[in-house]
Amino acid sequence: MLDKHLSACTTVLVGKKASIDGSTMIARNDDTFLPLTPQRFDMQPAVHNRKATWVSNQNGFTAPLPESGYRYQETPNVVVEKEGVYAESGFNEKNVGMSATESVYGNERALAYDPLVANGLAEDSLQSMVLPFIDSARDGVQYLGNLIKEYGSPEGNGVIFSDKDDVWYMEIVTGHHWVAQRIPDDAYAVAANQVSIQQVDFNDSKNFMWSEGIQEFVEKYHLNTDKSGWNFRHIFGTSNEKDRFYNTPRVWFAQRYLNPEIIQDPTSAEMPFICYTDKLISVEDIEYILGSHYNETEFDPLGKGDAASKLRYRPISMNRTQNSHVLQIRNDVPEEMSAIMWLCFGVPAFTPFVPFFGNANDTAPTYSTTPEHCDDVSAYWMYRKLSMLVESHYSDFIQNDIDFLTDTKQVLRTHVQNTFDQAIKENLSGEKLTEFLTNQNYQIVDQMKVKTTDFSHELIEKGLTLSKLTYNMDKNL
Repeated sequence: MLDKHLSACTTVLVGKKASIDGSTMIARNDDTFLPLTPQRFDMQPAVHNRKATWVSNQNGFTAPLPESGYRYQETPNVVVEKEGVYAESGFNEKNVGMSATESVYGNERALAYDPLVANGLAEDSLQSMVLPFIDSARDGVQYLGNLIKEYGSPEGNGVIFSDKDDVWYMEIVTGHHWVAQRIPDDAYAVAANQVSIQQVDFNDSKNFMWSEGIQEFVEKYHLNTDKSGWNFRHIFGTSNEKDRFYNTPRVWFAQRYLNPEIIQDPTSAEMPFICYTDKLISVEDIEYILGSHYNETEFDPLGKGDAASKLRYRPISMNRTQNSHVLQIRNDVPEEMSAIMWLCFGVPAFTPFVPFFGNANDTAPTYSTTPEHCDDVSAYWMYRKLSMLVESHYSDFIQNDIDFLTDTKQVLRTHVQNTFDQAIKENLSGEKLTEFLTNQNYQIVDQMKVKTTDFSHELIEKGLTLSKLTYNMDKNL
């Protein structure tokens, strides 16, 4: 089991009729155990007639790769030799989104009869083994399910797939068993390191998928703890003290934000997975959730509550969030330009989500060539430095940062709309559209570098006036 890198992440899923513009959206904070595990963002080209074998340098997982695969985005680690690949998030050229993974944990009862497989398919290999080879969200679940059947899993993983119509959440909880649920079009869901899927309807193959023999497995080993129903969370998941302080409060806060009328306890083990709200959900709503830290509650570690309350629960946004992303597929624009990855390389509480069109053949060098250590060029380190500046003088800098992010969101939305308008006006398609969208991705990177650098310099100048190494003679004599 790859303990050293299992992601302590938070996931948000939104069906197309629950979003403000008809988009499907899948989103996740990619959290690691250490504050600095540098990542980069690049585009892997399509391959044809290739003979290759994938070998993990983390657990030795080995498998042949298909001879052909689609172009796809990835956000892998920089120090692959030490940390492994962990490609994590992106779209392929068929507009299929994938984010992997949300670490989840099976209970000892289930694992006793289907233990984890030490050299099975783990998070470090998972995205690279699946995303280039799938044609839809549902296909992704089936494709990964077949790999788990053949190779097994060394850890519990929640895996997200999307296309223009569907959002699927798949939870792999033992060596070979899993369930996946389609998020209803008019619903949203939140997951936070705990098995989330609840009642499974085995007569509804349109909205549920599962591993071969899972019902027989549960019956044979007497794993169902309920007198009626088939609750995947109860059968395979955990409900312990760690869950109640590390996991469930994050779900509580996200649901509280989207459904403020519902009163729940932050430590409840029975918060619903599938949720409905009268509010139409926007990209900005998801960004707020992923950047949250129990804002405006007594549990905010940056707030004014008492010390015990401020440190009681693990927040969603953390200094070890290496990337945060919203994978959006628009249904109100031509399909060739509908996939947008909103990517945040800083701490999402303090830094912006930059939009990248999925139909591109390259990424800007400031994103694709992150160095291991801090520099003055790369996007990863630029946004990490901004995060550190804001938090270092939080009470003095936070309003400036809020204003910066508000302005930036407007700029980024305008950029996306202008891109749509220009591409439609010029009737771009095929290779010309791909080249245009690639250039648009480059342009927004350049624009954001100027804006972010200028803002960081503004904070540095302000910070220099806040030093305690000062003395007012008139006041102190």
